[in-house]
Amino acid sequence: MAGGSGERFWPLSRALRPKQLLKLTDPSLSMLEEAVRRIEPLVGKDGVFLSTSETLREPLTQSGLVPPGRLLCEPDKRNTLGALVWVSAQLMALMPEKWMDLSVAVLTADHKIGEAEAFRATVNAAMTVAESTGGLVTIGVKPTRAETGFGYIEVNRDDPSYLPAHRVARFREKPTFETATEMVAAGKFLWNSGMFFWKLRSFMDELERALPTAAEITTRIAHALIAQDVPGAMKAFQELPNLSIDYALMEHSDNVFVVEAGFSWDDVGAWNSLERTRTADEHGNVIVGTVVELDSSNSVILNDSNTMTTCVLGMEDVIVVTTDDAVLVCPKSRAQDVKRIVEELRARGSQAL
Repeated sequence: MAGGSGERFWPLSRALRPKQLLKLTDPSLSMLEEAVRRIEPLVGKDGVFLSTSETLREPLTQSGLVPPGRLLCEPDKRNTLGALVWVSAQLMALMPEKWMDLSVAVLTADHKIGEAEAFRATVNAAMTVAESTGGLVTIGVKPTRAETGFGYIEVNRDDPSYLPAHRVARFREKPTFETATEMVAAGKFLWNSGMFFWKLRSFMDELERALPTAAEITTRIAHALIAQDVPGAMKAFQELPNLSIDYALMEHSDNVFVVEAGFSWDDVGAWNSLERTRTADEHGNVIVGTVVELDSSNSVILNDSNTMTTCVLGMEDVIVVTTDDAVLVCPKSRAQDVKRIVEELRARGSQAL
C-alpha cells in the first residue's frame, strides 16, 4: 500500500512526493524502494503490485519500481478499505478463472523494518497460516514502550493449535498513555503492524459476512473491469464507505490470527519518529542536511534546501525542518499536529503543498 499523503512530514512531504517517496529511514533509498526490495526475493518481481492513488500514478510510474500493469490506482479516497477492494477487484479481473486460489500479502510502504531475512520468514509464516486456516492473518509486534500512536492487538495465547500464529481476541484503538502502559505490562498485547495476509477467496467470504455491501461492490467492480468498463468500475467504487480495513473487516471477523514479528519495526508516522530510525549525535540531535547547531539537544533538525543554511541555537526537544519554500518549527510533543498546519495551508490556498 503506497497511497498515503504523509501530511505529518510536511514541509518535506508534498502532494506529489509523500513520505513513502522520501529517504527518511535510509540515506540512499526511499521508503517505497526499501519496501519493494525487501519483499522481491520472496515473491519475485512479477509478484509485487503497488496500490496507490490516481494522483501518484505519474511519480510511481517514473520510479520504475514495478511495471505499469502492476500499478493499481484507486479512483478516489476511500481509506484502506477502498484500497484493498480496488486491489481485490483488479486481481479478480486479471485472473477471473483463478482468483480464488490467489494468496495476497498486504504490506506497507512507509514503515521502518529491519532484518530483511527475518521479515521474509515472518511473512512466509503468516502466508502459510492464511493458506492452511482460510483465515485473515496479521503481524503483531512486541511492544518496547507504552506507545499511544499505534493500535494494539490482544492475543489469545491459550490455544496453541495454530502456532506460529495465535487467535486474535480483539483489536484495540490507539490508547491513552495509562492504558498503553497497562497493556504493555499485561504481556498479551502486540502492536498492530497494519500488514495483512489472506487467500483472496477468504477475504471475500469474510467481507461478505462483515460488510456485505462492500463485497457486492467489489464483485461489481471486477465484472466491470473484465468487461473493460472502467467508468462503470469507478462509479461502483464511489459507493464504498470511507473506512479503514481494520474497522470495516478485521474488528468484525472471528477468524483472525496474528503472527508475532521476528524483526524490528517502527511506524514512521511523524517527525519525532526519526529519533528511532536515524542516528543521533552526542546531544541527542538527529541532524540531516546543511545545519549549524549550537547548545541544542534532543531535537530533529532537517534541511532539504540547497540555498539556505538552517541554524538552531539553544533549543531543546524541537523539530525544525527547512525546504526551499517553507520552514516548520514545533515542539516534538506536537509532532502529530503538523497535519493541522497542512489543513490550514490548504484552507488559505497556499502553494506550499
